[in-house]
Amino acid sequence: MTNETSTADLPTPVRSRDGAGLLLRIVPPGLYAGRAHVLVERSYLVSRRGWMSVFSGFFEPLFFLFSLGYGLGQLVTTVDGPGGPVPYAVFVAPALLAASAMNGAVFEATFNLFFKFKYAKTYDAVLATPLGPVDIALGEAAWCLIRGGLYSAGFLAVMLGFGLIDSPWALLALPACLLVALAFAAVGMAAATFMRSWHDFDLVQLAVMPLFLFSTTFYPLSVYPGWLQAVVRWTPLYHAIELMRGLTTGYVGWGALGHVAYFAVMALVGVVVAARRLGKLLLT
Repeated sequence: MTNETSTADLPTPVRSRDGAGLLLRIVPPGLYAGRAHVLVERSYLVSRRGWMSVFSGFFEPLFFLFSLGYGLGQLVTTVDGPGGPVPYAVFVAPALLAASAMNGAVFEATFNLFFKFKYAKTYDAVLATPLGPVDIALGEAAWCLIRGGLYSAGFLAVMLGFGLIDSPWALLALPACLLVALAFAAVGMAAATFMRSWHDFDLVQLAVMPLFLFSTTFYPLSVYPGWLQAVVRWTPLYHAIELMRGLTTGYVGWGALGHVAYFAVMALVGVVVAARRLGKLLLT
C-alpha cells in the first residue's frame, strides 16, 4: 500500500463562467460574487404577492394614448415626424413607449431601492452572504430592466393592435426599450443612494416630469426656441423617443447608433456609481 494519491481522487476545481471569471479578475472578490441573478429571483418572488402594483404601471401610457393620441388627435391631424407628416397618434405612441420604459425603471430603482436600503435593511442581510455591492447593483438593475421591458412589451402590443406601427424595424423597439430601461434604472439607483429621506424623492418627480413633458413627447422639437432645442437634445428621454420613432416609422439612420451609444454610456456610469455608493454606505 502506498501513500501516493491518484489524481483521479483529487477534487475537480470548480470553474466559474467565463464572463463571471473575467469580471472577478477586475472587481475585488468582496464586491462581486457573480450571483446577481439571486437578487432578480428575490424581486420576482416578492412581486408575485403584489403583482397588481407592477401591472398597474402599464395603464398610465395607455390612458395618455387614448386621451391625447386619439382625443387631441381629432383636432391635430398630422405632425412632423422623422420622415414627414404623420398622424398625431403615430407621433405620440412611440414617445409614450419610451416614457413607459423610463417610468417603469426609474420608480422601481429609486423608491423600492431606497426602502430596501434604508428601512427594510435588505441589503445588510444580502451582504451577510457571499454577495457584494456589485451583485446588488447588477441584480436590481436587471430587475428594473425586466419591469420596464414588461411595460414596453405590453404597450408595443397595443400599438400593433391599433395599427400604429408602420415598419418591420419595430422588431428592434423592444430591445431598444430594454436598453433605455437599463440606463434609467442604473442612474435611478445611483441617485437613490444619495437620498436622505422620502422628502428627497420630490427631486425625482422634478426630474421625470419635465422630461416627460418637454422631450418632444407631445409636439415636435421645432416648436421650441433655438436655445431650448439645444437643451432638449441633451436629455435622455429625447434620445429614447427619437430612437423609438425611427424604429416604429421605419426611418432609421446612422443617428440611431448615437442614441444607442448614449444609453450604453449612461447605463455603465450609473451601475459603476451605484455599486461604489452602495459599497461605501453598506461596508463602512
